Amino acid sequence: MLLRSCCLCFLQGKEFYSSSGKWGAEEMAASGNTTSSQFQFITSHSNRSTSNGPTEPLIDSVEVGQIVVSEKQSWKNLFAYAGPGFLVCIAYIDPGNFETDLQSGAQYKYELLWIILVASCAALVIQSLAANLGVVTGKHLAEHCRAEYPKVPNFILWLLAELAVVACDIPEVIGTAFALNILFKLPVWCGVLLTGLSTLVLLLLQQYGVRKLELLIAFLVSTMAACFFVELGYAKPNPSEVMKGLFVPQLKGDGATGLAISLLGAMVMPHNLFLHSALVLSRKVPRSVHGINEACRFYTIESAFALAIAFLINVSVISVSGSVCSSSNLSLEDKFNCQDLDLNKASFLLKNVLGGWSSKLFAVALLASGQSSTITGTYAGQYVMQGFLDLRIRPWIRNMLTRSLAIVPSLIVALIGGSSGAGKLIIIASMILSFVLPFALVPLLKFTSSKTKMGSHVNSITISVLTWIISTLIMAINTYYLASGFIKLLIHSRLPTVSKVFAGIFGFSGMLVYLLAILYLALRKNKKVTKPLFPGDTELGVSSSVTNNSMYNLPREDITSMQLPRDSAAARDLD
Repeated sequence: MLLRSCCLCFLQGKEFYSSSGKWGAEEMAASGNTTSSQFQFITSHSNRSTSNGPTEPLIDSVEVGQIVVSEKQSWKNLFAYAGPGFLVCIAYIDPGNFETDLQSGAQYKYELLWIILVASCAALVIQSLAANLGVVTGKHLAEHCRAEYPKVPNFILWLLAELAVVACDIPEVIGTAFALNILFKLPVWCGVLLTGLSTLVLLLLQQYGVRKLELLIAFLVSTMAACFFVELGYAKPNPSEVMKGLFVPQLKGDGATGLAISLLGAMVMPHNLFLHSALVLSRKVPRSVHGINEACRFYTIESAFALAIAFLINVSVISVSGSVCSSSNLSLEDKFNCQDLDLNKASFLLKNVLGGWSSKLFAVALLASGQSSTITGTYAGQYVMQGFLDLRIRPWIRNMLTRSLAIVPSLIVALIGGSSGAGKLIIIASMILSFVLPFALVPLLKFTSSKTKMGSHVNSITISVLTWIISTLIMAINTYYLASGFIKLLIHSRLPTVSKVFAGIFGFSGMLVYLLAILYLALRKNKKVTKPLFPGDTELGVSSSVTNNSMYNLPREDITSMQLPRDSAAARDLD
């Protein structure tokens, strides 16, 4: 049976810590917590004077705690860790990914499937690092950035992270609008406005806790998988050609390289790194060597399972698109649509070739994708704001701000350019995400490769080399994509020659600043010490001076109160 969801890690205004506020071996020995069966958990240390004495437990009971993981070694603990991976995998099957997949299959059939395989493997490695960072240190990526970088770089990183959240929300808004258009014949602009109602859905979900939310996301992912697997069964792609596309790398045609870059750029999302490192904090992991090792291992397993489902969904979308667009009985209109396939055209194409029910299935999957992405995007935005600025606002205000910033450009484009303009806006959003990616990826690699932060859980040399190679390739590809896109824009624009020259100077100067900023993050040495803390561990434990420098001032009640609603009954009991 799954461990049940709890309402808060710590109730606001109630903090349990030693009377001195320090975590040293002396305090643990004095409080009698030196046995291996009584593990300590990282908690918040604020400047408030509330104290329940040195012998009080950090987390008083399961009723007011996180999702508790058993200290007993067992494979059944995997079920306690299952959940965050499904929320993270949503970013790999959002409407933006669907559009890129459709174009890939329509233009190159199954030839680019190997890109999805490579990108999914790379994504698993990178997401595992994000989870490990949160588990080992008790801080998520945005909090580490605030602790590590000076105020100005930290503020710029926050702005870029917020930009990534908004850019992620645009495809979700447009994808949901397209789905409503297919299902209920609503105009796209009307569907864009209705997507604001997802805020009310999110607020409703927050009443039921993180476990229920994870189950809902898993259900939506299963819905998408079922819809596309049924589509795949009726499209009947050639199995041998699909397998060849998966395992034989090839790039044929002038636009294959650009589309391959789009596929890679759409697979690794910057906001996902912040999200994953924070979601793992919803579990109360035993602060022991075994407990942390088990948490890292099980989080990797459950992430691999969730990303495997996302991989199969992406493969299904490309295979269906490739099979339909290569069909011999296409009309001239359908052949024209396949040349520039987007989310809206895909519904009509499926309807004409496979039948009306096929279009409805696609719309249901698209709606599930848009709504699930909305939820994860909102949480990512909350963690980003809390982590970088140590600032919290009410979830519904946060959701409405993010959604408004996504709705306004989507609504304008939908009214002026219609569905085709809205489809192009998805591509622009993908380019923004590619631009922002290094500013989340490089800090993650720096932190997880630092022994001063990860202790004995630091990345091995093999993992460090592998992840830096993968990340460098991703960043190089995205930079090439942005530079080539800018050059094409200048060449094909109708600006006077002088204007093109000045635009080129400003554009490439901006790219130079962009590359220098990435180099700053990559070459800057980590200066803050944040080591994991174990009971009685003199090597990895921190001194009281480090503790007073707020390296363990972890606002976990801030994190869990954004994920889990306040349990008023539990609060009254403690009061």
